[in-house]
Amino acid sequence: MEEFLGRFNPAVVLADQVVRLNGLAPQLKLELQYALQCRRADRSTKTPPAVVMQVVRFLRETAGSSLLECTEDHWRTSIGRPAPKDSNPRALLLYARRRIEDLAQAGGWEGEYGRDVWQLRRLGFEGNPTLSFDPIPQPWLRDLVKRWVRWQLSTGLVLETVRRGLRSLIRFARFCHRTGVASLGGVDRTVIEHYLADLQTEMAGRQRHGDQIGQLNAFLTAIRTHAWDATLPATAMLFSTDYPKRSERPPRALAEHVMAQIEHPDNLHRFEDDAHRLATLILIRCGLRVNDGLKLERDCIVLDADRAPYLRYFNHKMKREALVPIDEELHALITARQTSVGRSPRLFPRLLKNPDGLQPMSSSTYRGALYRWLERCEIRDEHGRPVQLTPHQWRHTLGTRLINKDVPQEVVRRILDHDSPQMTAHYARLHDTTIRRHWETARKIDISGTTVVLDPESTLAEAAWAKQRLGRVTQALPNGFCGLPVQKTCPHANACLTCPMFITTGEFLPQHREHRTQVLQIISAAEARGQTRLAEMNRQVAENLGTIIGTLEDDAVRSERTADAS
Repeated sequence: MEEFLGRFNPAVVLADQVVRLNGLAPQLKLELQYALQCRRADRSTKTPPAVVMQVVRFLRETAGSSLLECTEDHWRTSIGRPAPKDSNPRALLLYARRRIEDLAQAGGWEGEYGRDVWQLRRLGFEGNPTLSFDPIPQPWLRDLVKRWVRWQLSTGLVLETVRRGLRSLIRFARFCHRTGVASLGGVDRTVIEHYLADLQTEMAGRQRHGDQIGQLNAFLTAIRTHAWDATLPATAMLFSTDYPKRSERPPRALAEHVMAQIEHPDNLHRFEDDAHRLATLILIRCGLRVNDGLKLERDCIVLDADRAPYLRYFNHKMKREALVPIDEELHALITARQTSVGRSPRLFPRLLKNPDGLQPMSSSTYRGALYRWLERCEIRDEHGRPVQLTPHQWRHTLGTRLINKDVPQEVVRRILDHDSPQMTAHYARLHDTTIRRHWETARKIDISGTTVVLDPESTLAEAAWAKQRLGRVTQALPNGFCGLPVQKTCPHANACLTCPMFITTGEFLPQHREHRTQVLQIISAAEARGQTRLAEMNRQVAENLGTIIGTLEDDAVRSERTADAS
């Protein structure tokens, strides 16, 4: 018993396991005690006593009476050595000040709305995000922008979208200040046209150009809709013709030879952490946005009536739950991962400062691991250069792959959980453009081996391409496609290889070779049985196949030599 009690004797407790707050001013001591209590309740990170004592010694030296005597920036630059060294005591000190400030200030919108810098943590947002209205010099405009931003946040709009709107209106405010617009009543169509010209000079049709106009339009529309200020002139309007013409940007899908390297089992097993490998497979095969994938719950598998597995996730952009079908291999990997994370409610919990496993792996942690893995595996593009990619490109790649496999657009929309068919149609436009480009550049020959010229620059190019698309759908052949207008009927009973309207390209070489082998076997069998007519009919087909194969093989050899020479 004496030995047992001796273990808990204060005299034998190690010095670095004790927190002593003596020497601090009474108010400062209470503040630090409260902050430590809050941090314990948060259970978001561990706070060793040695770190607490570093903060205590620092505060003793300052001889201050409260954490609120100095700004957050002052405390950040005053304690310890420059970041990242001494990061733990610095983080504790800043945490303590924010907690005391939140306690001293009124909570909710009543206390925050009147300030020019909003601390969004007091409004229920995670982390320490802020929104600053200080850059807006006009009080009349600042008040309206704050009202607009509060309304946007109340509708559940994504914070980054709200920030983008605020940045756009800060630019508009500076323009009004520079040009002498003194009130909302002065914002008429003339001012707007002047502002549009100013935007054009700076941004010249870039994507941000149209976004700036759209955010201003949304702001002016909200003022009218909600009757926030009746002095806004009726002529203060924006029209569809005010927006710059947007060029169609293709999805940023990765090339298949890059994906072949990424998806190779040997490369995937070179991830240092199984969690990073599984997260990568989920992003590739399910098309999730990276933050949605990393925030997956541990219990994320749903089985339908046929026991087919689905991945359940929360689409944070659309603010709704979504399901995506997964294959059996991915199902097995996720099931194994569920066992390995223990009691954590997250499939990918953060490794450090996460005692209860509530916090998910951060996007920056995953991206860092991904980029180190890409470098380690030496993933290269078509020019032999190291590949530079973002995890979001796998979402584009999945959409493009599905469209290229002729999966219906509505199915693709549901898999990617797009909000509108127009978003999915973007991939279909890319697919059509890609096929047309290959069709235009590929060498097309007929049954005699003569090159068929279809001028893509002619005035009939669009009509010709439409006919080819329709022909590929309605008159699909295993080894080429029909050049006969679809309104006409085919007079040839043979399977196209004796037809003058038949066209083929090098992509069908394997089918032609296999077909020729089969035809030669038919001829040999027919001659052995004395079926002269059958043998004669197939000799013409075999001769045409020989001509086609010879021409396409010669063309392939020339292409390889040209590529080697270049």
